[in-house]
Amino acid sequence: MLTKQDLTLNELMVFSSEMRSVEKSTAIAYLMLLGGHLGLHRFYLKRKGSGALQLILFIVATIFYVFTAIASSLESDALTIISVLLFVLPAIALFIWVIVDLFLLPGMIRQYNGALEQEILQEIVRYRHMEQLMGRGKLQDN
Repeated sequence: MLTKQDLTLNELMVFSSEMRSVEKSTAIAYLMLLGGHLGLHRFYLKRKGSGALQLILFIVATIFYVFTAIASSLESDALTIISVLLFVLPAIALFIWVIVDLFLLPGMIRQYNGALEQEILQEIVRYRHMEQLMGRGKLQDN
């Protein structure tokens, strides 16, 4: 397994350049967490499934919030109670999820960036291997 310490100076420059262009920023992820109820920070980290679920919870809570306002104007107690429950349940679940994400976010960013780092290192290994094969082919041609 290749590590950053095993890279030549040229490979390290390529590695750093590639990482800078694709790695995710903690600061940007936390800014996106301000819109956490929309799941933006999860989409940013390519966690599309959980990001979509957070977005769906937000949409459901918003729909039932509007429905609660309409139901309260109709003066139907049963309808108002049901709509309040249907608003509060996804809203509380989303609120708790965003608070938990506040603490999980640094680990998610490290995991994402670590996976990117490994992909780039694997590309460097493949490039080294191709160079070796090309070098051998040139020696055999002479």
